[in-house]
Amino acid sequence: MSYTKYGIRPELVERVKLKMKNPAVKDRVKQELNGLSKYDLQDRTKVRRLVRTTAGILQEPLTQGLEDQLISFVMGQRIDPNNTLHLIKLWAMFR
Repeated sequence: MSYTKYGIRPELVERVKLKMKNPAVKDRVKQELNGLSKYDLQDRTKVRRLVRTTAGILQEPLTQGLEDQLISFVMGQRIDPNNTLHLIKLWAMFR
């Protein structure tokens, strides 16, 4: 799992996946991420804001180190939210 290479613990991923099964939380996160481009996901400041906002929605406390690991992971994946193959790759990583 590539997220473990960035120091992200599988327990965190499982907690977030469980919280995302709640339709209200899922809709709030979707609304926050709506309209992103691949350039937004390569801008460290925008990614930091997205990580903080999403962590707040999910009520997940983040340390500075964990926040930096998440930002590095998102930027390292070079995600294009409009590319179906990128989205399938992410889905397979976290299913």
